[in-house]
Amino acid sequence: MPSPARPRWNRPAPQASSPPSHDAWWAAACKAHGDRDGTRALIEVLLLGRHLHHEYLVTGLAVALRAGALTADAVALEARKAAEADEAPPATTDPEPDRASVTFLTERRLAHLPPDNRPLPSVAAYDQLLRPRQRPDRSAVEGDRP
Repeated sequence: MPSPARPRWNRPAPQASSPPSHDAWWAAACKAHGDRDGTRALIEVLLLGRHLHHEYLVTGLAVALRAGALTADAVALEARKAAEADEAPPATTDPEPDRASVTFLTERRLAHLPPDNRPLPSVAAYDQLLRPRQRPDRSAVEGDRP
């Protein structure tokens, strides 16, 4: 007699697989930042898929991994650079890391800022705090002892 079909809720879930670039970057991020923070960084990278095409995200992961930049910001920056260039992602793997090709997000943001022409702040008002205090009269503190 054949066994009854398993209810839908009792079936094993299908096994999800992620691309090797995701797994390699995640493993490196967990090694560098710990399991919790590495996993959070991967989740941030996966959420970038809402705004970027998958091929650009994979390119950003590969470039960031080769450069040793294991943050979601670095992956986002490299993915956006690939999207701006609108080139097909490279299929070759380079055994030597190319750290010079990564532009860090802070450097990129600072490069696009206008010059700051404000005067430097003055700390003259705080100079009064640096004046030496008057020491109390020792005889008043110790009492009038003979």
